Amino acid sequence: MISSKIQPGVCRLWFTRITSRPERGMSTTLVPPQPVPPLNQTLQAYMSSLEPLIPTDELNHTRKVIREFTMRGGLGPELQRHLEKRARTTENWITDWWVQWAYLESRLPLPVHSNPAISLPRRDYNGWRSQLLFASKLIAAVLEFKAKLDAGQLPVEYMRGRPLCMELYPLLFSSCRIPGPKHDHVVHHRTSRRSPTHITVVRNYQFFQLDVYNSDGSRLTESQIHGQLLRIRSQSWKTDKEPMGILTSEHRHTWGQAYNRLLKDKLNRDSVRSIEKGLFSLCLDSPVMRISDEKYASRKAAQVLHGGGTFSNSGNRWFDKTLQFVIGEDGSWGLLYEQATAEGPPIATLLDFILRYCDTPDRRRAPLVPLPMPKKLYFNIDREIKRDIENAKQNLDILINDLDVNVFNFNMFGKDLPKKHKLSPNSFIQVALQLAYYRVHGEVCASCDIASQRMFRKGRTEYIRSPSTQTLQFILAFIDPSVSHEAKLQLLTEAIDAYSALTEKILKGHGIDRHLLALKLQAIEEGLSVPKIFMDTAFGLATHWKLRTGQVPANTDSVMCFGPLVPDGYAICYNPQSDHVHFSITAFNCCEETNAETLGVAVRETLCQLYELLEPTV
Repeated sequence: MISSKIQPGVCRLWFTRITSRPERGMSTTLVPPQPVPPLNQTLQAYMSSLEPLIPTDELNHTRKVIREFTMRGGLGPELQRHLEKRARTTENWITDWWVQWAYLESRLPLPVHSNPAISLPRRDYNGWRSQLLFASKLIAAVLEFKAKLDAGQLPVEYMRGRPLCMELYPLLFSSCRIPGPKHDHVVHHRTSRRSPTHITVVRNYQFFQLDVYNSDGSRLTESQIHGQLLRIRSQSWKTDKEPMGILTSEHRHTWGQAYNRLLKDKLNRDSVRSIEKGLFSLCLDSPVMRISDEKYASRKAAQVLHGGGTFSNSGNRWFDKTLQFVIGEDGSWGLLYEQATAEGPPIATLLDFILRYCDTPDRRRAPLVPLPMPKKLYFNIDREIKRDIENAKQNLDILINDLDVNVFNFNMFGKDLPKKHKLSPNSFIQVALQLAYYRVHGEVCASCDIASQRMFRKGRTEYIRSPSTQTLQFILAFIDPSVSHEAKLQLLTEAIDAYSALTEKILKGHGIDRHLLALKLQAIEEGLSVPKIFMDTAFGLATHWKLRTGQVPANTDSVMCFGPLVPDGYAICYNPQSDHVHFSITAFNCCEETNAETLGVAVRETLCQLYELLEPTV
């Protein structure tokens, strides 16, 4: 299973094996509070992370800035004391700040920049009839999962023998992000006096409210759901002229203004509230345009991520919604989620449950009770709203056309190879990515992998920084033909071990970046000027994440996909299986220096060469 990672307006993740035990309930008493790392420890680790990236003269300047920050009676120790006090008086000293800063205050559009997508292996069908049958099964599976959640029957998850915080699970359903002028907020309707009992189904840009519970409170059977989906199809033959969902893809400030205009009308307000309150959304998409088998996996992932554009399925999305399941007529399917509320681990658990449920028949008999017609949601569209929609369509198409998505399988080996040599598979792939990047760009870059902090109460994520000094030493030796095979192998092992050691520290709550962010926000909260350490050139260079990565292991060839954090960067997700690795790489076309296809070729070649290094042919 998974543990996740994040960034301002974006998702990033590091996953390790998660198991579960049958303890009931969602209590946080099993997990300890997240520790505030010692100030000097964090700053020493920060300096170490700068060494492979920053010239010596700038490093010396940064050391001087840090000495001033940490001197007795200085600002650093004072902020640290206040942060430790905050940790004693709150459930988690960083999570609320992190969610606000990384997500809710980000003004970037949610598609590409923030909402992660998971594209799953194509189902073995083609056509709308099978699409609706599978959609019925999926809805029933999610409702069964929710029933277990409501009954307190979800087992507590464990990672490396430590219980994990389960508090994100109840927030998945009936929640939605609401746009605002300066920052967004999240509403959780599940906690209201009368919990919602409907989902939202979108087809041909038209939204429907589908009640999924009978009048006696029992869940609809698969056959009942299928009958209701047939009714929805009969009411949505033609594509709606005005794709209202496109508005949610806008820059958050722009969408916030349009949102306020939209809600002045009562009909619009009722329709929007219905979408926001729904348990989740189901998007019934038209087929993915198939140019070639080679490109199909990439187009399929992009379809889930952003809908493929305004002439494709982007109008079938409401990007503010926490959970959106996407099912295509061609067997493509996946899930899109909003990160202020959802995170990788609960999403992975939910998807694993759905896949297992889909292998079992529904033996429940449908009651012979007529169901009400699904309610179509209507909107009054005046001249201003029509203008808002047209602008949103143009901006989304520009964003989609700017994103290059490259999804591929590396079939030469998988995670069993590094395991055979007593090496961490994730650390092995991380070093390989650094080497591949160096081969394309002639330098290493600031990189972040995301580690879970769910072993702490209300914990979210932390960054694992790359490259280390050991990784840079290995890269320089690897490209030097005068260095022996034995020396290269030794340096590779040292680089992998260094990354694994850093990961272990972070899983114990001794990360760098969340602590630095908290010190900065603590100063701002106290009305102090931002400390010089955060205005330093080195800090800007070391947090310009050109490589954003995430390991997303799963039992199938699913792949997560999201956009880069910076215009001249990449985002790489990988799902290591025993004998192959599934990759997705994204980059922006507007940057002439980056190319997802070129980096993908370099990743393949690098992995093949590392195989030769580990197991040389005679």
